[in-house]
Amino acid sequence: MNNAIITRQPIAEDHRINHTADIFGVYFPMRVEPLVYAHAGNMAPEYDGGYWEFYALSNGGFYMAPAMDKQFQVCCENGFEGLLSADALGIAVCLYAYSNLSFSGINGFTETCAQQYHWLREFMLGHPEARCVLGAID
Repeated sequence: MNNAIITRQPIAEDHRINHTADIFGVYFPMRVEPLVYAHAGNMAPEYDGGYWEFYALSNGGFYMAPAMDKQFQVCCENGFEGLLSADALGIAVCLYAYSNLSFSGINGFTETCAQQYHWLREFMLGHPEARCVLGAID
């Protein structure tokens, strides 16, 4: 079992397009990004847009999170209700999006989304809000 700590690194503004294209190809702006934003609005009704940070994970994963220093009240279809920081909300909505998109039927892309889900979930398990994120996604 690998117990290495997974770290994150912010992706510089001028590298964001290439980084996401390298992972998701043309599907990032067409499928991933809109679905992430939609899940954010569904889970946290008070979320109303804004700038998002992009993060590269040391295990190969990627996620994005609202660049806000606030807590969001979330209410999920599974019955979970609670507070998530902007970072934890970003992780949760990316996990939702990756899971949904892993069933899209687009060869190659589905596998990428499934792998990104597992890499992000592995990172999330070391996050201070892991318990709440698990409650939101499970």
